[in-house]
This record gives sequence, C-alpha cells and structure tokens, in this order.
Amino acid sequence: MMNLAALVHSLRCSLLHIESRLLQAAGLDRHLAPALAVNGPSLLPQLQPQVDQEHQQEEEPSGLMDSILWMAVPKKRRTIEVNRTRRRSDSKLLKVQNNIEPCPECGHLKQKHILCGFCYAKVCKETRLIRQRIQATEGGPLRAPTVETVVLYEGETPSEQDKDKRIVERARKRPAWFS
Repeated sequence: MMNLAALVHSLRCSLLHIESRLLQAAGLDRHLAPALAVNGPSLLPQLQPQVDQEHQQEEEPSGLMDSILWMAVPKKRRTIEVNRTRRRSDSKLLKVQNNIEPCPECGHLKQKHILCGFCYAKVCKETRLIRQRIQATEGGPLRAPTVETVVLYEGETPSEQDKDKRIVERARKRPAWFS
C-alpha cells in the first residue's frame, strides 16, 4: 500500500511527464519560457523521492505546473434562482422596528431604552465646554485638585454642601436636561 508522500510524488511526476509530452506534440521546445509565468512560494511541501534501488527515478526539472497553486472549484454552477434565494433569505432582510418612540426632551425619534442621539450630542457639547472652562481656570489637567466638581449656571448660588468642592461657573441658563 502506497503512503501519501509516495502518491503525491508519483502524481507530480506524472503531471510533469504529461506536460513534456504536450510540449513535444505541439512542436515547442521545452526550454522556451511561457507567455504568462505563475511563480509563487511553494506552499505545498516538496517531497523527496524514496531511494529504492529497484525504483530509482530521474528528477525532472520543475515545469509550469509546479508553480500553480491548485484550488478546489465547484462542480456545478449555481443557478440564478438559487443565488437569489440565498441573497434574499429572511435572515438578511431588514427587520421591522416596533420599539421606536419620540424623545420626551427633544421630540426626535429614538429606540426605547436607548439615549436619544440628538440629546447625547447636546450633552457632549456642554460637557466639552465645561472641561474647557476647567482647563482655563486651572491651567491644565495636571494641576486639577482631587475634589468633586460642581457646575453652577447663571442665577445659582453654591449650597453649604458645595463648600469644599471645586466650583465651575457657566454664564448661561441651566439646560432643562442638565439637572
């Protein structure tokens, strides 16, 4: 029984032999270079022939068939009907969303239990302005004290609880969503 290495080697030698016979039948010299040469790294291991005194074979030079990476191809063409059925399957269609409601703050549509994107953008903008104000008063992030920060808007006064906290004042009315 032949092992896999010997089978691969005999198949390789057979293909080289067929290639040389085809070139001879076409009247082409074996040493001519092909018009399109495919040369890539040898992904498949090169098997050394087993040295048997009875079956000593000559090493043939590598040919065009050695530099091609052989891959599997489908045996049958997929029909248009099968392709369309696969592409338009129920799992790939858009789902109908039943959990959409208007935002109570701004009125834009949003999913239930998810923060409204428009309101989130407003909160990010206000937070960025507060951080810029803190950086301007303290001169950088490394000089910030390790205390809690309280933001006071126009017309607000600090309470007794805010005595030992850092106070940031904003010269505008407090937004309804920022409480």
